[in-house]
Amino acid sequence: MSSTTGTANIGVVGLAVMGANLARNLAGREGNTVAVFNRSPERTRRLVQEHPEAGFVASEDLDDFVASLSRPRTAIIMVQAGKGTDAVIDGLAERFEAGDIIVDGGNANFEDTMRRERALRERGLNFVGVGISGGEEGALRGPSIMPGGSEEAYATLGPILETIAARVDDEPCVTHVGTDGAGHFVKMIHNGIEYADMQLIGESYDLLRRVGGHDVDAIADVFGAWNDGDLQSYLIEITGEVLRQRDATTGEPLVDVIVDQAGSKGTGVWTVQNAVGLGIPVGGIAEAVFARAVSSKPEQREAVRRAVTSRPDPVAVGEGFEDDVRAALYASKVVAYAQGFDAIIAGAEQYGWDIDLSEIARIWRGGCIIRARFLNRIMDAYRRDTRPATLLEDPYFADVVAQGEAAWRRVVVVAAQSGVPAPGFSSALAYYDALASERLPAALTQGLRDFFGAHTYRRTDREGTFHTLWSGDRSEVEA
Repeated sequence: MSSTTGTANIGVVGLAVMGANLARNLAGREGNTVAVFNRSPERTRRLVQEHPEAGFVASEDLDDFVASLSRPRTAIIMVQAGKGTDAVIDGLAERFEAGDIIVDGGNANFEDTMRRERALRERGLNFVGVGISGGEEGALRGPSIMPGGSEEAYATLGPILETIAARVDDEPCVTHVGTDGAGHFVKMIHNGIEYADMQLIGESYDLLRRVGGHDVDAIADVFGAWNDGDLQSYLIEITGEVLRQRDATTGEPLVDVIVDQAGSKGTGVWTVQNAVGLGIPVGGIAEAVFARAVSSKPEQREAVRRAVTSRPDPVAVGEGFEDDVRAALYASKVVAYAQGFDAIIAGAEQYGWDIDLSEIARIWRGGCIIRARFLNRIMDAYRRDTRPATLLEDPYFADVVAQGEAAWRRVVVVAAQSGVPAPGFSSALAYYDALASERLPAALTQGLRDFFGAHTYRRTDREGTFHTLWSGDRSEVEA
């Protein structure tokens, strides 16, 4: 193999499945010539041999790879986040010149992206953290793309990304999210919402099976019907497919032979950690993270099962139970997305990003894992009001919750009485009730904090901050 100097307008470093599929996607679009490089030359050779139609400019040496790129040189890194990414960045930075663009397309922590962007900017280089959602198939067919970085870098990179992004209403699902780490921050929140979405789907399945008495095939049909309505989404669609899959060995539903312990790659945890730091309640996402953690504690689960002497029987439910679960699922999904967008707003304020929320909803409509019909409604909501107090005040979503509230409450009650865990449904309802309450017990919390730590409190009837002399005569003083 040999590289041709300056002929490729875009390069890809890292040719595992995601990188290889992204390179193929780029090569299949008019106007792109794609340079490829992998630390293991065998992987580069295999990609070129298997896809001669792509016309890849392949290199086995990093110097040759860099030489094959036209200026401003633009390279997308698709390697495992962490030290491997830093090593590739360092190698490219040593060879790139002022104005060149290094792109990280992995699931990097946005704070790492901000650090890298600052360091490379000082050297005259552009660094862009890009969130890419859609998995292996999306990378090949058209993902949702969330780039950060400078306006200068996006002027070159944006048109290239537009060629490979998913399209909805003939619009590419890509937008310049904001500067430095904004793209990876928004991708992190996307993944957090994805956690919550899957948890709510799992709870719906569990309730339909354990309380509703449906078999797996019947539940697959329910999800298929739901996918024809307001709940239409990629995750609802593939839920039906997973439930219909039979194990080739046993003939049983595949879901029944999969170990009930869910893994995690960390982005959900990052979402919760950062939301806590920003003071944003994301209970739906947090409960999804915790539910995976509980599922992955088999020793504790077994110990409690041994200790328990009896369990409640499932509550008897009528024919309308499916509709109740559907309403609870929709309302809880609205809460999860509202919490996610609240986190984006807070992150933008904290880090100085100008993020257009309607654009985020727009680019999530296609290509990504959480793509769903109701993202059109979210897009419209943020076009009507760019910074509402909460998405739940938008007329459409307020009506969704109001129409489903009674069913939502019935489902949470039935789950509790039947001993079926539904932390996603329950936490979403508790969050809604907290926002809707005239008074919250936080008043007592503040009183307690003032008692043991002199943390002070504010009053409802006059301005100022106050402290009660709890250890003294218990008179009140202005702090």
